[in-house]
This record gives sequence, C-alpha cells and structure tokens, in this order.
Amino acid sequence: MNVKDVIDKKNIIISNTSMSKQEAIEKMSSLLGKNGYVSDVTSFQSAVNKREKEISTAVGYGVAIPHGKSDGVDRATIVILKNLSGIQWDKEIVNLVFMIAAPATANDEHLRMLSTISTFLMDENFRAKLLTAMTEDEIYNDLIKQDEAKSNEKDLKKATEDSGKYLIGISACMTGIAHTYMAAESLENEAKKRGMKYKIQTNGSTGVENKLTPEDIAKADAIVVAHDVKVDTDVFKGRKFLDVPVKRAIDKPQQIVTDALALSSDYVKSDKISKAEEKSEETEGESKGGSFARAFYTHTMSGVSYMIPFVVVGGIFIAISFMFGIYASDPTSSQYNVWAAFFNEMGGNAAFKLYVPVLAAYISWSIADKPGLAPGMIGGMMAVNGGSGFLGGMLAGFLAGYLTKFIIKKTKNIPHTYQGLISVLLIPLLSTFVVGFVMFFILNTPMSHFNEFLTTWLKSMNGSSAFVMGALLAGMMASDMGGPINKTASAFGLAMFASKIYGPSAALMVGGMVPPLGVALATLLFKNKFSNQEREAGKANWILGACFITEGAIPFAAADPLRTIPANIIGGAVGGALSMMMGITLQAPHGGIFVIPVACNKPLLYIGCIVIGAVITALILGFTKKTLSESDMNKQMAAGII
Repeated sequence: MNVKDVIDKKNIIISNTSMSKQEAIEKMSSLLGKNGYVSDVTSFQSAVNKREKEISTAVGYGVAIPHGKSDGVDRATIVILKNLSGIQWDKEIVNLVFMIAAPATANDEHLRMLSTISTFLMDENFRAKLLTAMTEDEIYNDLIKQDEAKSNEKDLKKATEDSGKYLIGISACMTGIAHTYMAAESLENEAKKRGMKYKIQTNGSTGVENKLTPEDIAKADAIVVAHDVKVDTDVFKGRKFLDVPVKRAIDKPQQIVTDALALSSDYVKSDKISKAEEKSEETEGESKGGSFARAFYTHTMSGVSYMIPFVVVGGIFIAISFMFGIYASDPTSSQYNVWAAFFNEMGGNAAFKLYVPVLAAYISWSIADKPGLAPGMIGGMMAVNGGSGFLGGMLAGFLAGYLTKFIIKKTKNIPHTYQGLISVLLIPLLSTFVVGFVMFFILNTPMSHFNEFLTTWLKSMNGSSAFVMGALLAGMMASDMGGPINKTASAFGLAMFASKIYGPSAALMVGGMVPPLGVALATLLFKNKFSNQEREAGKANWILGACFITEGAIPFAAADPLRTIPANIIGGAVGGALSMMMGITLQAPHGGIFVIPVACNKPLLYIGCIVIGAVITALILGFTKKTLSESDMNKQMAAGII
C-alpha cells in the first residue's frame, strides 16, 4: 500500500477564509461525506471531537492532525485543509490540517499508512511546498513525491546504518496514531544526519512495531524513551536512558540525541548484558535513566501532579465561599450562609485536608508502585494531623516508598504460594507501621516546630526582605512556564499555603499571569515586531493570562527564547516583589482574575502589580525584538513556525 491508496484529490481543500477549529472539522467531515468516504458524518465528527478533548492534535510547525475511528467511516482516507489565514487550534495557530478518517475495523496496514503520512510533516522543505502550493493538484503531487523519496531513503539505509553509533528508543503517545510516529521520525532523521544506525520502537495503535531486542539494547550507544503514557522500561536491564515527553522529541531531536549519548557514554558495549548491569537496576541512589537528584525530582513531581487537582478544586470552592462574605461559612457570624458553608466544607475541610495525604501517597507510589499507596497516604494524613504539613507529607511519602520497595526486594524469594498474602497483608502492614511510628514519635514534633518557625519568619517579612522573596518566587514561576523551576516555586507556595501563609501564593500568581499578559500587550503595542499569526495568538493570551494559564507564552518563548524568557522573568519578578512588599495575600492558589476580587486582601493593588509586571515584560520585548520585514514573515510562514 502507498500514499495513492489513501489520498484523493477530491479530499483536498485550499481556503483562506477565516474559520474556527470546529468549523474546520465540520467542513472537512462534510467533504468526506459528500465524496462517499463517510456515511455517518455526525458519528465521525463525534469521534474527532472526543479525541480533541483528550489532548490537542496541534503538533507544532503550524500543523494539526485531528483523527477519529468510527463505524460511520466507510473507507480510510485523509482530508487536507490548507488555510494561510491561520486557524486557532487550542493554543496554536495552524495553517495545515490533516484529518485522518479510519473505519472502526481499520486494519493495521491502513493505520500504518495513515501514520506514515504524518511523519512527512516533520520535513521543513515539504511543509514549505504545501504552504506555497497554489492548487489541489500541486499538493497531491507533492505528497506522492514525498512518499517516493521516503521509499528511496529506506533503500539507502543499509548503506549507512553501520557507519556510526547506535541509537535506539521507544516512542508512545496517548492514541498511538500521529505523535508516536512523528517522534520516532524526528529521532530517526537526527540519527541519519549523524550517520548513526538507529532503531525506534513505536508503541502505536496497531501494537508494538520495530520491537527492540536484547541484542539491540546491549549494543546501543544511546537510548531515548519519548512517551506520554506508561511504557515498559524494564527491558533496558539497568541501562541508562533519556526519558522525555513525546513533544520534546518532536521539537528538539538534536538536543535529545546529544543528551542521550552523553548519558550512556560510560557504558561499554557488549553482545550480552552483564550481571553487574542487571544488578545496577536495583542500586540505591539511582533511578532508571538518571541520578538520585533526578529520581527525587521525578517522585516529587509525581506526587505534586496528583495533588494539584485537589488544590485547584479546593481553591475554587473556597473562592466561591468567599463570594458570600469572608466569614459567611462561619455559623457564628452574622454573614453566615449555608451555601458558603457548603463550599467551604468541600474546599477547605475536604479537598485541602486531602492534598498532603495524596502528595505523600503518590510520591510513595512513584517509588514502589501500588504497594506504596497505603503507607504513603496514611503517613501523609499523620503529617496533617501532627502539624508537620506539606514538608512532613513529602518525607512520609519518600519514607513509605523506599521502605516498601526495600521490603518487596527482601521478600521476593518467598514461595509464590505466599506472595498474594505478602503483598496484601504483610508489606502494607509492616511499612505502614514503620512510617506511622516514625511520623508519630520522631518527625512530627520537630517538623511542626520547623513549620511554626518558618511561618513566623514569613509573617515577619516586610520591606526589602519581602521584596526579595516575592521577586525570587515570581521570577522562578515565570522562568520556564510549567518546567522544573516553575514547579519548585509552586511546591514551595503550596507548602506555605498549607501553613496558612498566603503572601507567596499572591507572588506566584503574579509570576504566572505576567508572561502571557506581557506577550499579549507586546503584540498590541509593537505590531511590527510580530507576525500576523503571533498577533492573533497574542489575543488569546489576554484570556489565558487573566485565567492564570502561563502556557500561553510558551510558543513565543520557544520561537525567541533569548528575548522572551528574560523579559518574562524580569516582569514577573518586579510584579511579585511589589506584591509581597505591600503585604498582599491571596487565599486561593489558582483561579486568576476569578478569585482576585474575593480571595485577595488588596485586590486593586494586586491587579496593579500584575499590570506593572506585564507592562515591563511588554516593553522589554518591544525594545529587544527586531522589526520583521515582509520577507521575514513570508519565510516564517513557509517554515511553518508561525
């Protein structure tokens, strides 16, 4: 099967009419119905929209690949839409849309061909050809030629694959149709440039393809695992590997391969994996793929990621409670309202009391898997009850995880007949007892005293000391917009929030709101520094910034990091510093503009801090970015980066 079997000229659309994402989906689906590929358009659209709700199908480079499997699809095909006006596809502006339609009973061959086409879009020159094509025939012919070129590359692979080092890896996205194969293609292309031999296993919708063998693993010079879903990494038998999200493998293949080579540089290849390497899998102080520091970060962030929904829900419910009056949840207050009490009970007395136990439970789970959940959660609850709070919960999670892992290791040689009883009774009972003993008799008292000291110290902050603290927290929050530095600052803020210290929460929210708002303002004030598509994306950032969604600034930072990231940090730091210096507090760690009126002690001053930070970010961007010429804008359009 080749491209001709799944592409029809009648299913290609060239349109510069402005349209929304949903309008584009409807237009493309209707065309498939008209051309006899889809018998139930409504059913197919529902499948596509369901997929869109799971995660955006915008893959960068100005491309989106929506897809769906449905009984309403009669023949597998791809419908293509080119729109140079740009379509707002969630957080990205796209100019090329490849919609994959597959029958519910589509065979493996069809799905592999559809996935192969998605990899064509990794080629910058090919995207440029599609964007400059004037007719449907040109687009169709470009696809056929690209397919032929890829076939020729496969024929030439044997001539070069033994010329250098060996890259192997696993790629797996949520649905296993587009992103999985694009990540594999990106890594393979980088390996080709370096003259490396390569083999990337794809865990796709049709199953595992190009499966790695023990010989591949033993001979590899570098290993990359690019995934958004859990994959089996036990096959690497203690080998170090680079663990990255699928999107990063698509966007940064050069850096990924370089880092993977450096990570495995101390490994001596052999045809067989040694016993020493097998033993290294169990070595304390290292996790799979990295050092103890990496493991500590990974386990902590696992706990934080599961904890965040509890904080978000709790914060929003508390903010709603405040809308009835600051004391409206108190039965003894004249402001008392039963609905305020209801929301406060859900937010403050339920969600917020659970988030430390959930943090501890999932730190422990990250270390020891399912057996670590019970001791971790119980240890976290004891941290809450004993006054050691967020930090005590973290310690309980690590203690429970590593203790459970140790017990599992020591009991694994017990006869299989007793393993069920061991896992259900002995391991959780013993690890919970030890964790509980440590928390009750050893950790809770000193940790609670430390919390009291930290609380008193932060409450006493004023003037220059508060200014510095606010600048540091907000600057960290704005630095990598969801990365490790951002999460570290956020975790500190949550720890202080658990201790009822609300100043850091205010500074952190400034650091999260300033980057998208600053970018939006810059695109308005300095239009000649941004492309048309960037200015359109800037409009969305007004709403994203107001809602405390920092990620809206990421495309701008990725396109111009040397100017955008410092501008974000400086603007955020100034706004955060002013916020803490003026004693502003925020009793809801999330929610943006929706919680400021009810959860902030000085809402007008607080909004002023955010505005000042955004203005500073915008001015820095305006004075440092170069003015775009018409030629520059055309080049960016052809490259698909705007």
